[in-house]
Amino acid sequence: MPRGTIDISVPDLSGRRAVVTGASDGIGLGIATRLAAAGAEVLMPVRNPRKGETALAGIRRQVPDADVSLRALDLSSLASVAALCETLLGEDRPIHLLVNNAGVMTPPGRQTTADGFELQFGTNHLGHFALVTRLLPLLRAGRARVTSQISVAANSNAINWDDLNWERSYDGMRAYSQSKIAFGLFGLELDRRSQAGGWGITSNLSHPGIAPTNLLAARPEINRERDTMGVRMIRALSARGILAGTVRTAQLPALYAATSPDARRGGFYGPTGPGHMGGAPGEQKLYSRLRSADEARRVWEVSEELVKVPSRG
Repeated sequence: MPRGTIDISVPDLSGRRAVVTGASDGIGLGIATRLAAAGAEVLMPVRNPRKGETALAGIRRQVPDADVSLRALDLSSLASVAALCETLLGEDRPIHLLVNNAGVMTPPGRQTTADGFELQFGTNHLGHFALVTRLLPLLRAGRARVTSQISVAANSNAINWDDLNWERSYDGMRAYSQSKIAFGLFGLELDRRSQAGGWGITSNLSHPGIAPTNLLAARPEINRERDTMGVRMIRALSARGILAGTVRTAQLPALYAATSPDARRGGFYGPTGPGHMGGAPGEQKLYSRLRSADEARRVWEVSEELVKVPSRG
């Protein structure tokens, strides 16, 4: 199938409230736009208000009647997560869709969050863990579907249980893998706990494959002053239609996982092309590092201790 024709249909989402993290550009912006076009009310929690306003204007140009709004959120700050959740809990409106898409990847050196956690673990996993567990009442009220965006990096390396914050020996790529493995295990444990506790939430996982997003581009906020060699190579491959997907096709697995009536709870969705790097979305075999229920329970329990947010199940 030519890359330009790869797409999925999104069902009518009128009357549904959706939250998409990392929606100020790239994959998240594409997902938010498609959800808005399908009739959902879309909340876009963003760290950078200026980027958020630009993204909002872009959605409204494409979808003139879009019901979209910004909220403030810095996933690297548990205080910021708590403030957003208190706002949403105060609005007391059910959340029907939550796409945990935001992330940070391989800063040049070890950095920490506002709370002292290694930046990738603290942002990609713990920030989202705190967000979901604080919002459980609204997710339960909406019988929500929660889709958590992981990465092909979750298929390598492991959780560094003896040094979760990489204080003794830092490796940026291994720390990134850890954050995505932990995040994936959490997403699956959320579904298990929902089933056991009758929460009404369904949770699944997605990954975007390889695409020329801003994840590896120059990002002064994490001290990356120029684009990495990796993102330059991905852009070249994507432009030539070789293996890598595009930003548009990379949004489809999460969009499918979050909205399709055929996407199942506990499922894992990603591109179906060679190496699962690009192509049409479909269900995939769960990575070996995500298969242990015992590891998933451990991730949940350790995360509760670290963020001090007990589950409200």
